[in-house]
Amino acid sequence: MKKYIALLLLVANATTAVAQITETQVDQLVNKTLTAFNVPGIAVAIVKDGKIVLSKGYGVKSIETKEKVDANTLFGIASNSKAFTSAALAMLVDEGKINWDDKVIKYLPNFKMYNEYVTQEFTIRDLLTHRSGLGLGAGDLMIWPDGSNFTAQEIIVNLQYLKPVSGFRTKYDYDNLLYIVAGEVIQVVSGQSWCDFIESKIMKPLEMNDSAASFVRLKDSTNIIVPHVPIDGKLKVIKRYKNQLFDAAAGIYSSVNDLSKWAIMHMNNGKYGHEGKRLVSEKEHDEMWQLQTIIPSKGRPPYNTHFSGYGLGWFLSDIKGYKQVTHTGGLEGIVTQTTYIPELQLAIIVLTNQQSGAAFSAITNTIKDSYLEIPSEDYVVKYSNRMKANEDSADKVTDLVWATVANNKKEKIKVDYKAILGTYKDNWFGNVTISAKKGRLYFASQRSSQLKGEVFFYKDGNYVVKWDNPYFHADAHLLFEYNSKKEVTALKMNAISELTDFSYDFQDLDFSKID
Repeated sequence: MKKYIALLLLVANATTAVAQITETQVDQLVNKTLTAFNVPGIAVAIVKDGKIVLSKGYGVKSIETKEKVDANTLFGIASNSKAFTSAALAMLVDEGKINWDDKVIKYLPNFKMYNEYVTQEFTIRDLLTHRSGLGLGAGDLMIWPDGSNFTAQEIIVNLQYLKPVSGFRTKYDYDNLLYIVAGEVIQVVSGQSWCDFIESKIMKPLEMNDSAASFVRLKDSTNIIVPHVPIDGKLKVIKRYKNQLFDAAAGIYSSVNDLSKWAIMHMNNGKYGHEGKRLVSEKEHDEMWQLQTIIPSKGRPPYNTHFSGYGLGWFLSDIKGYKQVTHTGGLEGIVTQTTYIPELQLAIIVLTNQQSGAAFSAITNTIKDSYLEIPSEDYVVKYSNRMKANEDSADKVTDLVWATVANNKKEKIKVDYKAILGTYKDNWFGNVTISAKKGRLYFASQRSSQLKGEVFFYKDGNYVVKWDNPYFHADAHLLFEYNSKKEVTALKMNAISELTDFSYDFQDLDFSKID
């Protein structure tokens, strides 16, 4: 059976007129995307006027098994989980158990930020809006990469040690940890864990029967993708992220079929099912989609966006005169995007099992342009070129660093590395060690077992660490500070590549040498 979708013909000519094309032509777009961005599998859903127009899988779940993706295949939706956390809080507001502007310390007395005023004034709303004053991804090394042994309560305590980079409520900087705190508020107020609440109060009523609030809670994991990362130009299967500490920010596993039910509820302002039952009141649903934090925007074609920002679990903007509600999500080897245009009763969902955000953007924007009835570019080509340019620029930096390291070894430059050996402590991240074994140096974190790797001399006071796991793509500078006696007193870190994921927030670490 053929389904017809308003979509632009896939040509590079940006002045091509809008045309109706078949599902087959949508298939061509996705298959072209799979090839261009080396993505093994993608699932796409389009919801229009309360009905699923398209829900389909493409490619394979794993390059090893070659099993096909379908509309029920489960993907980690990563930060698209944040909207579930905000919806859960909206439901508790509806029940009269909390208010958006209740102080966090009312429910979590041990919550503490970088100064007393911020601690006392921090609200539930503030937990969701990325305006805390902390920097981009601040403290994410307590949850990233998988393998840390921090607890939610430790994160709540450690927030006080994270240093602000802007004034409280003055600037947008994306945050993950405060959504974990929001999950703890849900547990205290409801008496249910975040996972139990999401599954029983949201997924069950919406009949998202295959989904789960966390990978470890899936009832059936036979139809599920595995994550993939390109390493040295070759795609490889990597270890799945399973740390439940991250669930309230990024834990959900779902399919395009199930997420379409979630989208239909949102398009109906909180109502679901044939009987029009309510998951969340229209008042609180509207509140989630109100602008809370401004994000600077320029009105550039094709969407001429004049205003953008963040609501409660959602990015908000205007595109061609319509309100757009969207979010993306990313874990190692998995990236996703959900996009709603409520006035058009349109939702577009794209899930992938590789970490190229360009792939979901190309698909979403092509489909979106068709419904907006505007001429479209060939986004696959556009984003491929942009991605290559960015990677080439980043490679120049990283290649120069490693060429210098190689030259140092070739020239047999003698380095007295004994001064840097020892234990270093950061207030929130804990201890790391620099040790020597058979003339080689090694970095190891005591709290995050995967952060370990060999250390190499780069230049005076500056070493670099190459992580044992190559798929991190996050090798880092080690910058040692010395006193007048040439004794090492402190250590700071920075990512080598400008494309390093922001959750490797090495720049926020401030180590003191303790041994």
